[in-house]
Amino acid sequence: MALAMTPWREPPGLGVGGVGVGVGLGTLGEHELMGLHPHPPQSATPQSDKNGPTAAQMQAHNIECVVCGDKSSGKHYGQFTCEGCKSFFKRSVRRNLSYTCRGNRNCPIDQHHRNQCQYCRLKKCLKMGMRREAVQRGRVPPSSHGVVAGGGPTGGGVPVVVPSLPGQMPAIAALANGSSGAATPSSSSDGSPPQHPPTLNGASYLSSFVSLLLRAEQSYPHSRFAPGMAGQNNAIMGDMCELAARLLYSAVEWARNIPFFPELQVTDQVALLRLVWSELFVLNASQSSMPLHVAPLLAAAGLHASPMAADRVVAFMDHIRIFQEQVEKLKALHVDAAEYSCLKAIVLFTTDACGLSDVTQVESLQEKAQCALEEYCRSQYPQQPARFGKLLLRLPSLRTVSSQVIEQLFFVRLVGKTPIETLIRDMLLSGNSFNWSYMSLQ
Repeated sequence: MALAMTPWREPPGLGVGGVGVGVGLGTLGEHELMGLHPHPPQSATPQSDKNGPTAAQMQAHNIECVVCGDKSSGKHYGQFTCEGCKSFFKRSVRRNLSYTCRGNRNCPIDQHHRNQCQYCRLKKCLKMGMRREAVQRGRVPPSSHGVVAGGGPTGGGVPVVVPSLPGQMPAIAALANGSSGAATPSSSSDGSPPQHPPTLNGASYLSSFVSLLLRAEQSYPHSRFAPGMAGQNNAIMGDMCELAARLLYSAVEWARNIPFFPELQVTDQVALLRLVWSELFVLNASQSSMPLHVAPLLAAAGLHASPMAADRVVAFMDHIRIFQEQVEKLKALHVDAAEYSCLKAIVLFTTDACGLSDVTQVESLQEKAQCALEEYCRSQYPQQPARFGKLLLRLPSLRTVSSQVIEQLFFVRLVGKTPIETLIRDMLLSGNSFNWSYMSLQ
């Protein structure tokens, strides 16, 4: 079974010119959705009077494109841009196109290099303040897979399939749609952006942050185990390893697509994922209701085939019990999808990773995720004032689950002697082009 590993959910119509699918518009629009424009939309040029053009109008003819530095042809989608960048942005938004950067996602975008990396060009368009909602969009066809939420807080985003999970609230779909539940200024009739974008510290910003975390979620694979299959070890062993592989891959893909993580140094990204992958795996196992029957777990680890000393068996069983307990305690809290996303972000953005180049930024992002979770719990579960504290207290216990045990239980049969940290690094750097050549995930 040597097939390439591909994501199990892809929006249609992605990829341009043979370039592989990468991070979608939902990720690239994060700066816009947060209201973090380094170049806010400029005020309209005053109308000329009967004495001729004003000084401001004359100056507008000499303004450079904010994206590539070429001569601007006017104000397009909220910023002064050239015709080339205007057309590129319009095409990318209307067709929901996604691109892949073949470098480090920091390619130079100027007159001479703007066509070399579409990913970085679109990223810079959004960073400079070009507004997606100013591009008129056609009707997005409905999806039959789960709850579809289209667009971000500012509208006009890629449709998102929100995972259908136990305990999921209707508000989650609204969050994935970017709605904060509060009235927000609407765009003017000429397509210009709202005059008052969401503030950095306001509730609308926190809801936007949660919505972007949700947009990065994959549709978690439901287990194919039935209650009566617990004794059929050989039949379900492969399914269990396959499910584990999907959960690990989805954790890395989720991290690649959440706000701000892609902007960290690649070395920091690798360091963070290598440290917390097992904690993310436990959260995903709970979220997907992964079955943790002892007999199949022992079979998956190969303990039935190779005799083990009694004391080692007892110790191994103890680790399995700890794993089961952590998953069950999370299930008992009926954690919803938005809360899982926030918890994973809090786990991911840890300053405990060695060799981080920007500890302050990582710490700030963890605080941001924690504040978002607190605000979400307060607004969605007002009758449970202790809910936020209970969720937060579950995180330190995740580290009691041995990463070595998880590796032996689920991945030794798949990767052999390949270190799991190496596998995670390859997943992160390869993205959607990652090939898991030693097994089939189809």
